[in-house]
Amino acid sequence: MSVAPVESIPSLSSDLFYDIFRRVDGATLASAACTCAALCSISKEESLWENVCSSMWPSTNREDVKSLISTVGGFRKFYADCFPLIVNKEVVEYQQNNYLEYLDNWTEAEYYGDMSESESISPSDFVSIVDIRFKGKPICSKVLWGIPNANGYDGWFYNCPFRIDILTNADRDDNNDGVVNLSVSDGLPPIASLERERKDGKLWRELREGLQLSWIIVNRKIKQAANLASWSPLGGQRHWPTDKDFVIRFGSVLPAKEILPCQVVECILIMKFRVVHTEEDGAQTSLKLTELSMQLEDMEGAHVNGRNSLHILKEALSSRRSKNYGEVLESCHMYSKVQNELKEEKMRNESRLDRLCILSGIAAFMTFWYCVL
Repeated sequence: MSVAPVESIPSLSSDLFYDIFRRVDGATLASAACTCAALCSISKEESLWENVCSSMWPSTNREDVKSLISTVGGFRKFYADCFPLIVNKEVVEYQQNNYLEYLDNWTEAEYYGDMSESESISPSDFVSIVDIRFKGKPICSKVLWGIPNANGYDGWFYNCPFRIDILTNADRDDNNDGVVNLSVSDGLPPIASLERERKDGKLWRELREGLQLSWIIVNRKIKQAANLASWSPLGGQRHWPTDKDFVIRFGSVLPAKEILPCQVVECILIMKFRVVHTEEDGAQTSLKLTELSMQLEDMEGAHVNGRNSLHILKEALSSRRSKNYGEVLESCHMYSKVQNELKEEKMRNESRLDRLCILSGIAAFMTFWYCVL
């Protein structure tokens, strides 16, 4: 087989390359752009990147989302912003004393946020673009404009724990009225009964290995976007809070410099499925998506309020990202490690305080009876 020399590539039809590039993924298209000037020029076509984004994030097929992407820089920029995942290597080894000293130096206004600073960040500027896949097949696409319940009276949103519930507030799909189901036809293994599932955990393993989540946040005002999800699950819990529920956790570690004392927070994305039918019910095994939510927690596990969450989300849009999924996982695991060390140190301090109180009580008791006798 003869191979065309490099200098003959520009002489080939650009339509041929265009037709080829319409069938490749984003990584291949980006690599082709680095080979020569001719391919670089072709690979800059917005329609090619629109195809790439459409195949990766089906929610970008919506006309309103297409218009949004056009206003924030186009599909090529959108892919470059959202394909790499957020990685935070500033999660340092936990040092209890330094953290407590830093925390004491913060005033109440600094810790809970200043309303005047938050006025420049409007909840209506944010758009959530969410896509779920199971074993590579898209099963759910949701778009949420703005942040729900953010326009309440007396600053309710700004002072209460931040939370976004996609299923409750997002635009409903035309096909299924917002209901998302998984069944055997989607690749779920048939389970005879919940009792059997508790023993072998086959359904749970399939969910952990097959589910993928993309949660993109776009700020229309500053024209930036970022993917806050981890693609694959970071953890979860089966048969909780009921035997029929499966909770899968995704997320990322976001920077919170000069926003919170802990400097970093965890973006927790929760996906919950409930068993609707098993084989013993006389029907195919099927699950229903009952929750898809986002919340932010600091290093001590406390929920971040709405005011600080807006600042953190805005900061995340310009944070460091990586295409190396292993690096992303390492960042999340480091955060969990530091958080566990914090909890252990806190428990040790409380144990020391308890012992000190007991010894003080005994000493006071003995002193009292010594004086009486």
